[in-house]
Amino acid sequence: MTPLAERMRPNILNEYIGQEHLLEKNAALKLALDSGLIPSIIFWGPPGVGKTTLAYLIAKYLKRPFHELSAISSGVKDVREIINKINQAGMFQEKGTILFIDEIHRFSKTQQDSLLGAVEKGLITLIGATTENPSFEIISALLSRCQVYNLKEHSKLSLSKILDKAIKNDTILKEKKIELKEIEALLTISGGDARKMLNIFEIIVHSFKTDNIVITNKVVENTSQKSFFSYDKNGEQHHDIISAFIKSIRGSDPNAAIYWLARMIECGENPSFIARRLIISASEDIGLANPNALLIANNCFHAVKVVGWPEARIILSQCTIYLACSEKGNTSYKAIDKAQKIVQETGKLSVPIALRNAPTKLMKELGYGKEYKYSHDFPQNFVDQEFMPKEIKGMNFIISGSSNREKKITEEIKKKWGKKYIK
Repeated sequence: MTPLAERMRPNILNEYIGQEHLLEKNAALKLALDSGLIPSIIFWGPPGVGKTTLAYLIAKYLKRPFHELSAISSGVKDVREIINKINQAGMFQEKGTILFIDEIHRFSKTQQDSLLGAVEKGLITLIGATTENPSFEIISALLSRCQVYNLKEHSKLSLSKILDKAIKNDTILKEKKIELKEIEALLTISGGDARKMLNIFEIIVHSFKTDNIVITNKVVENTSQKSFFSYDKNGEQHHDIISAFIKSIRGSDPNAAIYWLARMIECGENPSFIARRLIISASEDIGLANPNALLIANNCFHAVKVVGWPEARIILSQCTIYLACSEKGNTSYKAIDKAQKIVQETGKLSVPIALRNAPTKLMKELGYGKEYKYSHDFPQNFVDQEFMPKEIKGMNFIISGSSNREKKITEEIKKKWGKKYIK
């Protein structure tokens, strides 16, 4: 039997629920659709937010020929076959064909290169769907020719609308008497993923031996717990598990971190995604407390790229254990966070005259750089001078944590600057 999530895919754009920031009256994508001219597009967002459905509905709305490939099972040969077919048929002369590639981040550089010519010539309008940051996973030449649209997790209101629509319109569900007494647990478990919500809901409905069905939070929790691992295999708990993984590292629990790493590996998670998160953790949660952590995490990322599965799991395990066992500190994270907030509050403060560049005679006459003291001309390569805009003189962004290395950095600042930055 076709899953409920598939049965409930909308057939026209007006039936699509969610992503109002893209599809409301004056939104960028809606304006492009109404003009009949759309660029090549990358849809970036978490699972179950409607990327594939939206691509199909766009083609239908514009009455364009539609071809679909999955980057998991397709290669350069498949891409070229479709491009040759379009070229020979001459369809592009009248209406541009849309080529949709699901999980385009899984295409290698060579595979992505094979799309460039057709996209550049306007032979195809590419729509790619990805759960990964396009800046990392899509080659720059292709990315520069595409408009990136970020699809958001469904709101609780959107999920409620999708659920109500399924109960009223689905050929199977409308034959049953379903009462939604409580839906908070179902919406929470879905994590903004409509496909996950509908699949869990269908399992719950079929768990009843009668057509009179009452949905409560307890029913959802009891039923969904029995089927969670099967969803893990399909990557449905992608965001929850990576969150548990990072929090276990932050909490210095290597055993828990390794468990969540194993869950991701068994679910078929992209190893590069895991390695990138380790780089972030090495800086955000360890940072100055152990600068080697960032070097090791970065080397882990490159090693995973070279080695691939299955051996990459060992490299990820090594890095995970190291980070979890490392001394922790978040001084760097707090410092840049505080500095950005000050910038947002104070705007574009003037650079002190002494620090300004003076490439022209006029600028030199105006005193640009005149009072600047070259640090290397002084003992220990240090001289007390002002580097901050006068409006925030003495503002301290670096508040060290309890790690020994962070304390040492604070002491070095105090030694050089006295009480200036000690607040």
